[in-house]
Amino acid sequence: MNRVLSVNIARPQQDPGGAARQSGINKQPAARLDVVAPGPNYGDGSGVVGDVIGDTAHHGGAQKAVYAFSRERLDWWGNQLSYPLDNGMFGENLTTEGIDWTAVLINQRFRIGEVELEVSVPRSPCRTFAAWIGEPQWIKAFTKSGDCGCYFRVNKEGAIAPGDTIEVLDEPDHGFTMGEAFRAKMGDKDLSRRLWELRIMPPLYQERLDARFG
Repeated sequence: MNRVLSVNIARPQQDPGGAARQSGINKQPAARLDVVAPGPNYGDGSGVVGDVIGDTAHHGGAQKAVYAFSRERLDWWGNQLSYPLDNGMFGENLTTEGIDWTAVLINQRFRIGEVELEVSVPRSPCRTFAAWIGEPQWIKAFTKSGDCGCYFRVNKEGAIAPGDTIEVLDEPDHGFTMGEAFRAKMGDKDLSRRLWELRIMPPLYQERLDARFG
């Protein structure tokens, strides 16, 4: 069964990457998430009430409102790193079970608890994330793994709690997956061109592709 194992909210701390700001990378389990739709821009905050966005130039806003990562991949990484990883360790709001986020389609919709979420854009591993994990060449290793988790936009607000099922509402017919979008983001030119041609990305991201290939 596809379900939510843990819902996680930031415990603010000094940015582990050395930036002069607080960071929300340290996510801790909570009883529930109250999910709202933030404004369109990065600086418009999280889609999770009470969550913290430290790097407002690159995180938060409509396309990065809620972030999910699978328990299965956390366990895989735990085996690679030789120590267990707690729910929320990768900065995810939703730690999930049973669903492969690399295989979901861009713009695919899900119902989770009271909330409707729509797959939006891939994660870009950053200096804060690398410093938080504390492993050499972390960005390179995370990229090579091919699984960036999943960012969502919020179509319907509400609450999500541990144990809520993850229901697929539809599957777009373009066939382009989150895993492919991540590889495109991280440098695969052929996938980037295909993504540009499909014109399935949010306006800001499509404009970047237009500037590159148009």
